[in-house]
Amino acid sequence: MPLPEPFPDLVSLDLLQSVALLGSIRQAAIVHGISQPAASTRLRKLEQVVGLELLDRSSGRARLTPAGGAVAQWSERILDDMRNLIVSTNALKSEQRTRLRLVASMTVAEYLIPTWLSRLRSTDPKVRVSLEMGNSEQVIHWVRQARADLGFVEGQAKFGDLQQRVVARDKLVLVVGPTHPWARRRKPVTAEELAVTPLILREIGSGTREVLENAMRRQGLSVESLVELGSTTAIKSGVIDGAGPAVLSRLATCGDVRDHRLVMVPTTGVNLSRSICAVWLRTKPLTPAAKQLLALIHKLGVVSSNGPGTA
Repeated sequence: MPLPEPFPDLVSLDLLQSVALLGSIRQAAIVHGISQPAASTRLRKLEQVVGLELLDRSSGRARLTPAGGAVAQWSERILDDMRNLIVSTNALKSEQRTRLRLVASMTVAEYLIPTWLSRLRSTDPKVRVSLEMGNSEQVIHWVRQARADLGFVEGQAKFGDLQQRVVARDKLVLVVGPTHPWARRRKPVTAEELAVTPLILREIGSGTREVLENAMRRQGLSVESLVELGSTTAIKSGVIDGAGPAVLSRLATCGDVRDHRLVMVPTTGVNLSRSICAVWLRTKPLTPAAKQLLALIHKLGVVSSNGPGTA
């Protein structure tokens, strides 16, 4: 049942309880940090709202009438519940200020987020972070389900129901194992050669695969699958062991290339550049911790892994 208008305000009921306890409007006013005239005005307004005489002022000293005593008693539980509500909501606000739920695609989670979180922790050690990893399709689904405050995905898709912000730029690069014939190749691999070469691919729904397939499609070509694996680490292991070539994030392969476990092969005729974006619900305001992380990423500048290897 909706509350009738007007209804007693809680501050006035609390003031009435203080008068009952202290036996004086003046003392109650001091406790509540207001003047005695302001307290008297508030109590008279309370009497008007409830339609009862709550205080007997005939003796020059305010005493609660029987009706006033009953109202004070009935309001005690309401006021206790409200105090509990205030304490609980303040605790929840504090938790939201320090809790950060992230979901991210594999590449972002492995190669970018650790640096971001290290900086965040040095700025605000109280922030508690949880991170869930999946492919880009899964990340978008989780953000839409409000399972996270922020998501990070690779690719070029636009999502009308989500806010998006570019936080990094990356390139996909063709890599082979040291014993592969292309490891000593000087001439770039063409898009047409790439199309007829079976590749070790990420699963459907991965941002890496989406960017590769879209780039080839723009050239009127497609990719051929040698095998599909669910993680970049598994693909790199297969490439290093000589199973076949793969097209992977430069972020994910630069360390292996530097240590000569992988060889980066130049390509030509296909644009494999991509953006990495933060995504969140348009209908849900960012939490303080999420805003803090985005501000920190912005301050660091857009990270780029671009370099030689694609054309």
